[in-house]
Amino acid sequence: MQKADDAGVYKISDEQAIIQTVDFFTPIVDDPYAFGQIAAANALSDVYAMGGCPITAMNLAAFPVKTMEFSTLRRIIEGGLDKLKEAEVVLVGGHSVEDIELKYGLSVTGFVHPDKLWTKHGLKPGDHLILTKPLGSGIINTAIKGGLASDSVITEITHLMATLNRSAAEAMSMYPVHACTDITGFGLLGHLAEMVTGSRCGMQLQSSRIPVLDEAVEFASMGLIPAGAYKNKEFRLCMTVFSEKIDPLTRDILFDPQTSGGLLLSIPEDLADQALKDLQSAGCQDAAVIGQVISDDSEKIYINP
Repeated sequence: MQKADDAGVYKISDEQAIIQTVDFFTPIVDDPYAFGQIAAANALSDVYAMGGCPITAMNLAAFPVKTMEFSTLRRIIEGGLDKLKEAEVVLVGGHSVEDIELKYGLSVTGFVHPDKLWTKHGLKPGDHLILTKPLGSGIINTAIKGGLASDSVITEITHLMATLNRSAAEAMSMYPVHACTDITGFGLLGHLAEMVTGSRCGMQLQSSRIPVLDEAVEFASMGLIPAGAYKNKEFRLCMTVFSEKIDPLTRDILFDPQTSGGLLLSIPEDLADQALKDLQSAGCQDAAVIGQVISDDSEKIYINP
């Protein structure tokens, strides 16, 4: 691969390439088991975003031995292992270190046919853009840390973040996906900016079509915007053109850093409606066409109501 992407790819033969990725982070929910599941789903996502199938994984853990019960680490690893079993991925080992702060994640290896590899860099004018999960996890996680989220909201966002992108990737595997990425820490607009950079293309988004969790809108209106959203906006605002009708709240949500977010896929316009039906049939009920790719040498992202 000549350009940075969601994972590293090494071509073994004309029939097979390996995908390698690694990701880990500090807890975003209090329940250790749920944290393990979310971290595993997040690490696996980059392989799905490349059109591949994850095969093996290795645990990565940093644990404060002197201040935390070892049973906590056991529950985290159990959560991760159960998510790997769901994905039909084999845990083959791992490594742990003592640290003052708890961290957990995975190194993942997958396979893909070289001709079926998805990257960020194949946008074509006229393509429609499909997002498979709603936005708002960063904002809701900020509310959780502030003790403002109800148990039902915590349950909902935990389920969303722990949901694998496997079904979405499998549903799209028979389509000519021109470009793909998963939406994580850079937020929707940050990751779209990565896709248009160097493409001589731009994007037109319809904000009203972008799926957003209701609770995220509520918490954002209370000012519960994570610091990462402001950093994302500072870095990528120069590549975005907002309609005057887009309110500041919506702008913040579109830069909200996600954890284990959905896939963003660019596919031919004439296939978008059927692809959306297939995604929804595969369980991606919030999947939506959120915009389209346009010819634009300035490589801007235009956000309209």
